[in-house]
Amino acid sequence: MRYIFLGFLFPIWLTCWQTKVFAMESQTPSPLHHTLASESTDENFYTQASHIIQQHLDLIARIEQALVNPDANRLRDVRGQLTSQMKATEGFLQRQHPVAQVVCNSPDLSSAPEQFTKPQLTIYCSLYGSSQELWKLAPVLDRSLSRRGELALVRKLPLVSGERQSDPILSIAPVQHPHLNKPATPFAIWEANLAGQFADNSDNSTLPIIGRVGKTAIANYNPPIQPAITPPQTALTILANAKQLLSNALVSFPSDYQFRDAQTTAASLDRFTYSLDPQEGQTYAKFLQLPRTGIFRVLAASAYERPLNTVWNRLQPSVSERYPFPALKDAQGSFKPSLALKLVGDRFQMQHLGVDYSFMVDLGDIPLEKLDQQLQAVASPTREFFLNYQPPKQLENLQIDRRRFLTGKDQNWNLDRIILTDATAKLNHTYLMRSLQFQLPEIILHGQLVPAEKRRYLDALQQVRSSDMLIAFRPVRRRHDGSYTVLWRVVRELPAPQILDL
Repeated sequence: MRYIFLGFLFPIWLTCWQTKVFAMESQTPSPLHHTLASESTDENFYTQASHIIQQHLDLIARIEQALVNPDANRLRDVRGQLTSQMKATEGFLQRQHPVAQVVCNSPDLSSAPEQFTKPQLTIYCSLYGSSQELWKLAPVLDRSLSRRGELALVRKLPLVSGERQSDPILSIAPVQHPHLNKPATPFAIWEANLAGQFADNSDNSTLPIIGRVGKTAIANYNPPIQPAITPPQTALTILANAKQLLSNALVSFPSDYQFRDAQTTAASLDRFTYSLDPQEGQTYAKFLQLPRTGIFRVLAASAYERPLNTVWNRLQPSVSERYPFPALKDAQGSFKPSLALKLVGDRFQMQHLGVDYSFMVDLGDIPLEKLDQQLQAVASPTREFFLNYQPPKQLENLQIDRRRFLTGKDQNWNLDRIILTDATAKLNHTYLMRSLQFQLPEIILHGQLVPAEKRRYLDALQQVRSSDMLIAFRPVRRRHDGSYTVLWRVVRELPAPQILDL
């Protein structure tokens, strides 16, 4: 009986002994286990810190854009993101060490906690300093948001889920909450669409006549003045300090950690939308070696125009200022003849200012290199007209000719075709254009009276600068958005036209 009882206890004793041995082994880790655990902890620190620093960099870029944007919802958006990201950063810092201020403000960095390596300590303190700087932006953003409320309607944000609130005036009407992913509704709405200037099919025949007092489309109408918004200097200083602290942290990461620059990405996307691709200049390098040639991207006219009933910051550079039209010759003071070619609908058309005008024809598939100064590759009637057309020397007659090309009416050119100021856009077709550009004096353009003290300078005030050129261009690529990559060449420069009756 005794042996039976011992035989029953022996397996239980053996199992308990093995469990104790395994527990002792697990409590005494080997050096290899310690190294793997340390590497895992380091990798976890770098991974979490890299995510937070990338969020800081993206937030700074969004704040910089919101500070110069008239849309109040952009500011409200970044204001909420500032609070949420700073709280997330604070949680990360506390998980690494309960009191970041003590660690980072200590004059002796050698006394730092043992869990930090030197690069980790640099990242930790840089992240702490950046978050402290960015917190200073909260009152600055609040003040800027109050000013944006002068431009657009700032609706209240929704309440906590489950709560309900009625309109304070009409209690039965529900409150309309804002959509922060959409621009705020501007106060200056119902802007008049004058002369179709914001439409793709705008008619250049509605250009004003210089030298006459004409009626306006709407009596006593003045379009709303767009705001001029500059970011507060305090905000720029704070953002610069935060970026400097983050740059100190970036160099402390291992080489396999990569960070994206939001500003560089935005600039690349802007160039992709409005400018040439980098390889296009290399593709046509041989042609571009010829004198007075160039390549540029022809955009739709709407790309250069502000949509109606929207608010823009007039201090920000427009598309035409960021990507100017190619210059056709050296500037003469403020007079800069340019190839201001746009797409209006499906037709190429020049942008005409003042009394400028042009006319063009589609020559078909003729290489640009075959066009010489005598236009021998062009059919005779068209060639003679482009070479021998003489612009009128009187301001009134000059504008009559301009309207003839714009409308196609009353063209007594003895040609079998109508010569217009635009032409249907076709890929790999060559177009011949004659462009006449003028810089009229301000006193003529605006009908100003010359003060008595300036009449001695009347000749200088009435000086007219002008240019007359034969230009050929050829679209060689069409993008999905409808824009074209165009090669151009100045075929011949004709004598500058004169206006004698100013």
